[in-house]
Amino acid sequence: MTAKILQINFKFNVSKEDYEKAVSPLANDIAAVPGLRWKVWIMNAEEREAGGILLFEDASSLEAYTSGPIAEGILNHPALSDFNVKVFDVMEEQSKVTRGI
Repeated sequence: MTAKILQINFKFNVSKEDYEKAVSPLANDIAAVPGLRWKVWIMNAEEREAGGILLFEDASSLEAYTSGPIAEGILNHPALSDFNVKVFDVMEEQSKVTRGI
């Protein structure tokens, strides 16, 4: 099975501090998602853009996450907009060399 990367970027319309407060409680729920190896949280406060890079074991794990309640809550949150969601295959051999997986 091929690992999958999910890249999500979006705009937020609250302060950086309020955004961090709002998402911090989600970290444990996201960490418990079956098939998720890791998530890196990303932010460009100056541009009011945030998101994440997530590595999943396989396509079915990624699909379960994107159709599940966490993703639904993120996509429907009133403080978030302008979503850009991309899915990538992982180039596993090269990523092993560079310690990506």
